[in-house]
Amino acid sequence: MTGLDAGSRRGRRQVAVAAANRCGADAGSRIGAEGGNAVDAAVAAMLVTCVTEPGIVSLAGGAFVTVDRGHGGTPVTVDGYVEMPGRGLPPEAFGQGTRGLFTDYGGGTSMTIGHGSAAVPGVIPALEEAHRRFGRLPWSMVVEPAADVSRDGFALGSASDYYLEYTRESMFSQDPVTRAAVHHPDGSPVRAGETMRIPDLADFLDRVAREGSAALMSGDVARALAEQMAAHGGLITLDDLAAYRPVLRPATPVELGPPGRRWRFATNPPPAIGGPVLAAMLMLLGECPTRGWDGADIAVLVRVMRAVLAHRSLELDLTDDRVAAGQALLDGVLASGQAWLGVAPSTAHISAVDTDGTACAITASTGYGSGITVPGTGVWLNNCLGEHELNRSGVHALPPGTRLASNMAPTVGRREDGASMAIGSPGADRITTALAQVISSVANGDLDLDEAIRRPRLHIRRTLEGAETLEYEEDLALDALDEDGWSGLPGRDELPRHPHHRASMYFGGVSAAVHHPDGRLTASADPRRNGATAISPAALPEPSP
Repeated sequence: MTGLDAGSRRGRRQVAVAAANRCGADAGSRIGAEGGNAVDAAVAAMLVTCVTEPGIVSLAGGAFVTVDRGHGGTPVTVDGYVEMPGRGLPPEAFGQGTRGLFTDYGGGTSMTIGHGSAAVPGVIPALEEAHRRFGRLPWSMVVEPAADVSRDGFALGSASDYYLEYTRESMFSQDPVTRAAVHHPDGSPVRAGETMRIPDLADFLDRVAREGSAALMSGDVARALAEQMAAHGGLITLDDLAAYRPVLRPATPVELGPPGRRWRFATNPPPAIGGPVLAAMLMLLGECPTRGWDGADIAVLVRVMRAVLAHRSLELDLTDDRVAAGQALLDGVLASGQAWLGVAPSTAHISAVDTDGTACAITASTGYGSGITVPGTGVWLNNCLGEHELNRSGVHALPPGTRLASNMAPTVGRREDGASMAIGSPGADRITTALAQVISSVANGDLDLDEAIRRPRLHIRRTLEGAETLEYEEDLALDALDEDGWSGLPGRDELPRHPHHRASMYFGGVSAAVHHPDGRLTASADPRRNGATAISPAALPEPSP
């Protein structure tokens, strides 16, 4: 666990950042010291993270940016998630360019990779749009830390090293560019702590600093990508890249906590799945403090998770209209409360706040990775079409231009006393359950943020066939459960249990930053992902006109 706090000086802005690694946190702090706000810092930290977490996330995936600037404004989410490609292609072009892959990662994971698994990327357009609307510094300054770390090289982190152990040869050695990045010249693998450099990436980021998202979505890079796709059965066309636009949406609100200290959170709205699922869990947890983690507390958590995740599997994952289905879920929970229950890998996240009270949460994903590099850039393509759990209808079943489903739920919050928070997590379907436990512990239980993140977690793992397993960290006191504690849980005797070691990466990697009413900034990052935090030195006030 890492946690930092700092006070603010009158007239001088500071920024607190919680990031996936030290490089990202330091980039956010650097931008804050140069006069940037929380959005500038979060964008810079995410760009650096997309460089320094290879295999986990990249610049050719999708992202969501949730921002609350306070002052009575409505929190919004910039939807920069990936789209189904294939505009202008004949029907016979679909169904090609892919291969199946099974790895032991995450207890056993099946995926589809290759050129045909790549969706239209949206990370750079989303970050650029968020910066354009809410940032303060020039775009080139915000991109510069990522270009610098690409040029200098970076120490491979433990999370990437862990994932690459399962996929280095089977996925990332098929393309000569990715193979060169994950191996030393003598053919030995680059391991955690060793310096890694990705060819062409620094030069490409220099272009992004000058041209913005056009560096990827148009011009010679776009043409090279489209030609590569056409030659290998992929679906991304020039028309797909030209048509892509980030979408600004009102964030989904949910209130939590006791009177006087009540939080109003705002999270990723439909058509994403993660935000509505998180909001439904928080609404159903209600006033349950989940402080003591006795049998009754754990029973409530298990009951809520089982109900919401089952609804997701049977409704949200299969619907053709995720906007309507997501809103129907929230409307049903709001109308029925507890009665609604029926009883009478791969992502990265950045959180940032500043002393003006702005909160910015960014989550990005590349799926499991396609094993393919965008020609001439060093940027690794996503395999978001090949994430079976999110594409239940099939790899190429959606109409071109459709936004894919996502678990991501970058969230911001504002308390009645003026405190603001940015929070989020990586972790596939564990994103929502991890965030529900931490947010409920802070808002309902009034726990310290560090303590809430450090607390042992549980998750209901649900297969596509509907089988459930209670996954839990070994420090969780499940022995406290008795018959009364489990009351109201259908099938409790048939719910298998699977223990994990303390602070297991399986349960996500929550990072959060808070601006307190007295002006202090604090940031906390999850030991499950070796996260890091930083608070910028106070930026000098702007000169008077």
